[in-house]
Amino acid sequence: MLTVTSVNVNGLRAAAKKGFVEWLAETSADVLCLQEVRAEPEQLPEGVRQPDGWHVVHAPAAAKGRAGVSLYTRREPDRVQVGFGSAEFDGSGRYVEADLPGVTVASLYLPSGEVGTERQDEKIRFMDEFLSYLKGLRVRAAAEGREVVVCGDWNIAHQPADLKNWRANQKSSGFLPEEREWLGRVFDVTVDGDDGGDGIGGNGVGNGVGDGVGAGLGYVDVVRALHPDVDGPYSWWSYRGRAFENDSGWRIDYQVATPALAARAVKGFVERAATHGERWSDHAPVTVVYE
Repeated sequence: MLTVTSVNVNGLRAAAKKGFVEWLAETSADVLCLQEVRAEPEQLPEGVRQPDGWHVVHAPAAAKGRAGVSLYTRREPDRVQVGFGSAEFDGSGRYVEADLPGVTVASLYLPSGEVGTERQDEKIRFMDEFLSYLKGLRVRAAAEGREVVVCGDWNIAHQPADLKNWRANQKSSGFLPEEREWLGRVFDVTVDGDDGGDGIGGNGVGNGVGDGVGAGLGYVDVVRALHPDVDGPYSWWSYRGRAFENDSGWRIDYQVATPALAARAVKGFVERAATHGERWSDHAPVTVVYE
């Protein structure tokens, strides 16, 4: 069995003070993917930077206090790679991958975006480059007889079932039609009310995605495949109001796997805290057990 957990920690130093350390000591995960670490390795407590029993790679952002991803593995990786060959984004602390026997595991923190701002333009540029990388990653892995799982905060809710208040968020970053269509291209699945189209044209993505990648990559949203007919399970809740208590959340944290690996998933769930006070992040860990 291979157990993989992914979580946006919303600042690892803060999370460590709120319960992450205790959670880490108890987890049965073989691989742990972290996003939004927001710290240099030397700023982390020793028990978090390099805990006993784990091999750890930290990929902080060049911009201090922003982004940052990490991978914790019980077994020493055969290969580690920071970034995905992007001149713009490889220093931004948004992607790290490692090869383990038979599988490549990655931690992704896709930009969050904000409609009408440069942040949204940055998100679109990232999506454009990353989709091409995902295509190449699957081809390379197949040639080596390997499977792939890209875990992380994708910052897009794919379908209405993936966020509680979807009607009010159709013009919000994270649920824009072009973002949802892009994620559908990762999965080779159209979104509700969409005929597939010819790409995300008109948003800086069109030709790069439509012409360079093709109709779809055929990765699988593992948790949705295991829970096809439910709302959620949500993985992020705003700290504002009573979003957590009312389960008014978003499902934006995914494990995205090649089909053969996804078919071996026997259990997938969100480790939702029992109470608001027990949360150590505004996200909850997403765990999948692969046979």
